[in-house]
Amino acid sequence: MKVVASIEARMGSSRLPGKVLMDVGGKPALARLVERLRQCRRIDDIVLATSTGAGDDVLEQWGHSYGLAVHRGSEADVLQRVVDSHLAMQSDIIVEITGDCPLIDPEVVDLAVETFLANDCDVVSNAHVPSYPQGTDVQVFRAKDLQKVAETIDDPAVREHVSLYFYENPSLYRVVYMVAPRSLQAPDVRMQLDYPEDLEFIRRVYARLEPDHGGVFTTGEIMDLLVREPELAKINAHCIEKTAR
Repeated sequence: MKVVASIEARMGSSRLPGKVLMDVGGKPALARLVERLRQCRRIDDIVLATSTGAGDDVLEQWGHSYGLAVHRGSEADVLQRVVDSHLAMQSDIIVEITGDCPLIDPEVVDLAVETFLANDCDVVSNAHVPSYPQGTDVQVFRAKDLQKVAETIDDPAVREHVSLYFYENPSLYRVVYMVAPRSLQAPDVRMQLDYPEDLEFIRRVYARLEPDHGGVFTTGEIMDLLVREPELAKINAHCIEKTAR
């Protein structure tokens, strides 16, 4: 069973254009994300799924320079882009990651994959029952299941939000919802990159923790930092995510 993580990323963003290559402590935010995924024990490979738009030429170039497999597809039809990425990679199991998560936790990703492999289920997710901090999202499912959705469902929201169909059809799919341990339960804390305030928060977290922990510190270590310096979480606390529908 080949387990492959796909990173959905593009340079266009209405709130923070070019965010995935913005500097975080001397490295692009996307490099921070990739470094973290490369620490995962349960992932066999990584593919960067970006668009064919001219603005994303720089992402293809960066991905190849960073040793990543890169697949380019439709900017609007993210579902098909991800499916085609995994067909090219010959993936059996997809680990869906979005490019705005430079604080993703390798331990949480590995736990999601292990949970999927150990249970009779179709999807494992920590993203749809709020418990983990925002921006530590990981979703695991079979490549063949996502391919079937892409072949049969034309709903624009499903084409944009890759795994949405699984959650909206509980009679068809067995979903295991991961709930964070008490020490990591902070669903109101934002650790993703969508707004300038998010970038400021992430930069400060790296500045505080990287000198002592290296670039791949855990969510637990971030939460410990926020206990010591609660004002950090206030930087982007007012920012709000848009819903899928």
